[in-house]
Order: sequence, then C-alpha cells, then structure tokens
Amino acid sequence: MPKEPIWTPTSPNLVVHGDNLKVIRELPDESFQLIYIDPPFNTGKKQTRQNIKTVRSEEGNRVGYKGMTYETVKGKITSYDDSFEDFWEFLEPRLEEAWRLLKPSGTLYLHLDYREVHYAKVLLDVLFGRECFLNEIIWAYDYGARSKKRWPTKHDNILVYVKDPKGYYFNNREVDREPYMAPGLVTPEKVALGKLPTDVWWHTIVSPSGREKTGYPTQKPLGILRRIVQASSQRGDWVLDFFGGSGTTGEAALQLGRNFLLVDKNKPAFETMKNRLTRAAQVQSEVQDDVGEVQFAKFRQSPPRLVEA
Repeated sequence: MPKEPIWTPTSPNLVVHGDNLKVIRELPDESFQLIYIDPPFNTGKKQTRQNIKTVRSEEGNRVGYKGMTYETVKGKITSYDDSFEDFWEFLEPRLEEAWRLLKPSGTLYLHLDYREVHYAKVLLDVLFGRECFLNEIIWAYDYGARSKKRWPTKHDNILVYVKDPKGYYFNNREVDREPYMAPGLVTPEKVALGKLPTDVWWHTIVSPSGREKTGYPTQKPLGILRRIVQASSQRGDWVLDFFGGSGTTGEAALQLGRNFLLVDKNKPAFETMKNRLTRAAQVQSEVQDDVGEVQFAKFRQSPPRLVEA
C-alpha cells in the first residue's frame, strides 16, 4: 500500500516533529510561495532560556501598586545545542531543497548573523544564481549585554533570494508601516501614515518579560515575520519554515490569512509551537468572527494538525 504523503496543498495547517531534511525531501516540487528559515547560527554554545513570570502572591517579597505583593516564578528551561563541526554540510542540502520547493514566484528568507552570513551569500549565489539575489536585510535592535572590547553586535542578517528574478511576487504596500525617525521633516499626514521599511529594520527583540515571549531560546519577534509574510505572499498561499523554533512564522501566517507548514526536530520546540499555535488559532477564529472574513474561517477556527515524523 503506498505511503500517504505527510502534506498536500489541500492539507490543514501542519506542525511536524522530526528531522527537517527527511520531511522536506518528501514534499512535492514548487509547492510554497514563501520559505523563511532561521537555522542555528553556529555560535558554538548551548542556547538556553528559562521562562520567568511575575505573579500576585501574599508571600511575595516584591511590593507594587497600592502595596500589592508579587513573587517571581521560574518555569521550565528550554535549550538546544548550537555547535556544528561542519555547519555547511548540515545546511547546504536543506537550502538545495528550499530552492526545489519554492514556486516560480516564490521567495526564500534565510536568517543568520555575522558568523556565517558571508558563506551563505556565496552558496546561495551558486544555488539560485546571483541574479536571484533580492536583498540583504539588516535587522537592528538595541537590547542585551554590551561588549567593552569591541562595537556591540546588535543586528542579524536576512538574505532574500527569489526563484525567478523576472516573475517573483513582492508587495510592500501590504507591509506594516513604521514611524519616521525624524517626524519633524515630513508632513503630519505622512507622520500619521508612517513610512515603508527599507532594508534596515529597527525592531526590538522579544522582551524576556513581555506578553509575546514563549520561553523558547532565539525566539524572533512577530513584527519581523509579519513584514516578511505580508511582502512576499498573498492570502491563501503556503508558507514553509523547517526550523520552526517557537512558531513565530506560523502565528504570523495565521494572523495574515496564509497557510503554514512548520518542522522542527527539537521536542521543546514542537511543544512550544503546539501550545502557541493552538491558542493563536482560537484567537484568530474570534477575530474572523468579528470582521467576517469567512473565506479563511476553516483553518482559522481549527488548531494545526500535529505530526510525529
């Protein structure tokens, strides 16, 4: 009896726990409009984060508004090993599959940092063709520790490649706008509207104590993924992220009416995505009911299908 495919274009949203290379090799050619991947950065370290929250407690030793007392509660620790003897032996075959899986109008966003991005640029020029390079986006932020021996490193690099340089989809009119850095130099109407982003994105990281945090190491901000999904896909398109991590790509896709397939072999990542996207699907279902976007009701009302591969 032939094996049932793990995914087809008519599948519901899907989160897969398994080896991403094995999973994506089973997917059909030219099936995804957008692929975003945020692989390990090869920092040589074990990436760890502990979920911490502050709660009301009569026994708490922190005093807040109107004398209310609070205590800090530490949750579970999530981590993964971010050290590779041969990083490119690991990443290159996955990038080859990304090229195969993109639709002719599709776009790849590869999120790295200064350690490996220059090697990635050379490799992607070979895999896609230099004419298919669209942008290098610099995501700049200002948070965390600061070195006293060199300029503090406060940016990531996102390489953007298209499958067909003459036929790719890009629509920056759909992108969330951002405030002008010098609002006094433009009209009040422009200040109210905001400006379109350039290839330098100023956006804070996910706050360790903010509502958006999941507790997963290296979680990326929802605002960054919304911008990518808005610009390079349309409603109803399929978005693939085979380093799913905390599930930010999936939540951005849910909010914007896209379909998603996420893959990760890390069990804490799979659990984080399951919990996050189940909640997000319910929230989006409620939003759908309010605004009447019935054409997307089916997948917005249902949590993603979960698969062990």
